[in-house]
Amino acid sequence: MSSKALVRIFVGGMSLLLISCQGDSPARQQSSDGAVIKPADSRRDVHSYANPEQVRVRHLDLDCELLFDRRVIRGTSTLTLDKAASGEHALQLDTRELKILRTETSADGSAFTIVPFKLDAPDKYLGSRLSVPVSAGTTKVRIEYESSPSASGVQWLDPSQTAGKKHPYVFTQSQAIHARSWIPLQDSPAVRITYTARIRTPIELRAVMSAEQDSNTARSGDYKFNMPQPIPPYLIALAAGDIAFKSLGERTGVYTEPSMLEKAARELADTEKMIVATEKLYGPYRWGRYDILVLPPSFPIGGMENPRLTFATPTILAGDKSLVSLIAHELAHSWSGNLVTNATWSDFWLNEGFTTYLERRIVEAVYGRPREEMEAVLGRQGLEKEMAGMEARDQILHVDLAGRDPDEGFTGVPYEKGALFLRQLEETFGRDRFDAFLKGYFDHFAFQSITTADFEAYLKANLQDSAPVLAARVPVTEWITKPGLPASAPRPQSDAFARVETQANAWLKAETPASKLQTRQWTTQEWLHFLNFLPKELTRDQMQQLDQAFGLTKIGNAEIAHVWLLTSIRNKYDPADARLEEYLTSIGRQKLIKPLYEELVKTPEGRQRAKMIFEKARPGYHPIAAAAVEKIVK
Repeated sequence: MSSKALVRIFVGGMSLLLISCQGDSPARQQSSDGAVIKPADSRRDVHSYANPEQVRVRHLDLDCELLFDRRVIRGTSTLTLDKAASGEHALQLDTRELKILRTETSADGSAFTIVPFKLDAPDKYLGSRLSVPVSAGTTKVRIEYESSPSASGVQWLDPSQTAGKKHPYVFTQSQAIHARSWIPLQDSPAVRITYTARIRTPIELRAVMSAEQDSNTARSGDYKFNMPQPIPPYLIALAAGDIAFKSLGERTGVYTEPSMLEKAARELADTEKMIVATEKLYGPYRWGRYDILVLPPSFPIGGMENPRLTFATPTILAGDKSLVSLIAHELAHSWSGNLVTNATWSDFWLNEGFTTYLERRIVEAVYGRPREEMEAVLGRQGLEKEMAGMEARDQILHVDLAGRDPDEGFTGVPYEKGALFLRQLEETFGRDRFDAFLKGYFDHFAFQSITTADFEAYLKANLQDSAPVLAARVPVTEWITKPGLPASAPRPQSDAFARVETQANAWLKAETPASKLQTRQWTTQEWLHFLNFLPKELTRDQMQQLDQAFGLTKIGNAEIAHVWLLTSIRNKYDPADARLEEYLTSIGRQKLIKPLYEELVKTPEGRQRAKMIFEKARPGYHPIAAAAVEKIVK
């Protein structure tokens, strides 16, 4: 769309140039000196067959039944169209392993006519293109379909794989391009849609979705949902099982299995405080409620920012709120990601770099600067470690993912490198000025999907041009297009970690026995730093000292256990062998399990053990996690 108006406003003492635009594609922008800044020449999403430039889907009405006995979702997807070009066009949709039973079109939304469809042969990454002919008068397309039992975005759990052990469970994970495995639609982050849904389940189960829902609804086996704000398809989410609810505040609550409810509610009690803190920084929360669904352990990621209902791993329930920065992260997505979304998966850093930066600001506001500093240090350390073994092409923020699975872009780079980039902007321009810039950015691009070029244009017009001397200190192009970190990248520091290192060195030099180390008040972050600070190679005696003093092999904190087990594999510490197998067969979070498998396969005997454990663990892994681990062990 073309630019409609230029409006200059003042926020927090900072002048912001806002460029008014309409529709899903931000207009060309103009800097303060009048120069026109063009976004990228192409906004084409290479990971979707969709043709929104010809026919765009604006709304989805979903009507589905969850068939647990066959492990399939069967139903209809009714798509409301917005014709963006004149003439006859086929509506191009994304599917993956879907059985298409019938396609129909309608001009008035009530009378439907059966029409032929074409389903192409599947691509390795993209699935199959579904083409449905539509005419100039077509307003709706209805597709009757059935998902596959092996759908990449759906996991079906037997009762034995749940906390309660009585009822089955199912949940979806649609990011990046897995929505197409359970709904035929234009599966591109550039195509934002509203949706309604009717979900039918066995009567003893409860369904929840990333939409408006009644937390007090009775179990009926028939549930209705509404999402009035336009969202990208990867944020459509569904779960059903023995799910209970507990309120956390005026607009927050937690859903999970009944046996986990009280523990989850205690751990997540600060959620309302986090919302208030974020609103003070970046403007109002625009999604109504913010609830959290704590899933069974097989959930493959830490959290998924599905609007109105974050999906979260139970591994964050450490008992001391030390891992709830994950909730701060998913909440932050309500501004960066859900409100302002990457238009393509090459622009993924616009979601995760911004969100990681916001997460740290929320943690600072709620838990204090020392906690934020520790997490920022751990973030940079993890990034440097990961990039040391990474191809240069994947160290770039605006990464080229053409011809690749977009899941390959889900590394630490968009998260931590992106956050460091924003931290340098904050440190260079000043926190007040940068906060005002971000608030204006979220307001301006609200409910839009944008490219990296759109961000660069807005940054130039609303921050750089107002202070060219400061702007010259930030190598924006290097940050976005070059591998590695610029020499000027911020290096967070933590006084608490310095004290941890002093104690670690005293133990390594045999000046202080492990049992005498002052660890009683250590947080999870301090324990992680302690273990990561130690040499990679430790003697068996050193491993035994640590284990006997702190019970690390049996520790329940999933993050600390992860690092200890990694250390145990590396140093062939066999007393941890049973715990390693138990850990890998009871947790499906990729961040925690993949590095353990990667360490195991470095030796022939380790590879054999990895294969054995994987075969045992595989039925409990989500399809996304199972595929990732299979690449490692086989």
